[in-house]
Amino acid sequence: MDLLPSISDMTHRIGIVVFDGMTLLDASGPAEVFHLADPTGEHYELETVSPAGGNVKSSSGMVLAQTIASTDTGDFDTVLIAGGHRLVDEPMDEALLEAVEALSARASRVASVCTGAFVLAELGFLDDRRATTHWRHAHTLARRYPRVQVEPDVIHIRDGRFLSSAGISAGIDLALALVEEDTGAAAARTVARELVMFMQRPGGQSQFSTALSQPPARSGLLRELMEAIAADPAAGHSVASMASAIGVSVRHLNRMFQAETSTTPARWLEQVRVDAARALILDGHPIARVAERSGLGSDETLRRAFARHLGTTPTAFRDRFSTTAHQS
Repeated sequence: MDLLPSISDMTHRIGIVVFDGMTLLDASGPAEVFHLADPTGEHYELETVSPAGGNVKSSSGMVLAQTIASTDTGDFDTVLIAGGHRLVDEPMDEALLEAVEALSARASRVASVCTGAFVLAELGFLDDRRATTHWRHAHTLARRYPRVQVEPDVIHIRDGRFLSSAGISAGIDLALALVEEDTGAAAARTVARELVMFMQRPGGQSQFSTALSQPPARSGLLRELMEAIAADPAAGHSVASMASAIGVSVRHLNRMFQAETSTTPARWLEQVRVDAARALILDGHPIARVAERSGLGSDETLRRAFARHLGTTPTAFRDRFSTTAHQS
């Protein structure tokens, strides 16, 4: 069965850019999605590209053999850059930057998986654009490249012809979204079933534990307060009670949160409770009881909080992510 009716009259060339130290699943996950969407290779033409060509050693020690040198590939319709910790921890490799810049010049879509976003940001491609990366590195991306509008709470995001995705498995979600864009939802669902996974998560679905992924507060008092609230989010916390607990005014507490977490105490508290609500839903608790047990109070408050932080509803979240047993 032809899964790609909308592009059946053309070949769509996809170049997956890899390098020594890259995360293997960042490349192999999306590659498998495109292969399953078009197993004959009639419509999607996949190439694994590296700056110099030849063998590339991944961070796990596994080797991708016989990659093509970036200077020998011709033009791609879609370029996808894998991630790797070295992109955050080490100076950016000039050969990699030159390769990505050249490959991206004529591509209609340029995408990154996980820390591959650091390459796009270094090249200036993400200036004044929305982007994401793995939650652990989102603050570093925002600090290192202040013109990038980093959104750490999303799975994947598109701004113009540039796309970015969160950590590792989010690259599969991104690839499924591209298959859906090219071919429609039916083909993407077929691939998702073959991979024995849920239909792709919506790009706006928040990464898990976003409140707790904030950098730890430098202030011992504030850090202890946040840890205590996270351990018992259903207690009667308020901004006033939080300020009182550490002996400061509400105004001063707001200043402390802004300085150390770049958010407000009210928003942080609500996010902690949303995280707790998600965990309760995934553990199979009825949604009618989740609001109370998470500290959000009422079904309406729960619904509004999910809309603000996750762009979805508690019921839709349960239906997409809970196990079959939990949904029954």
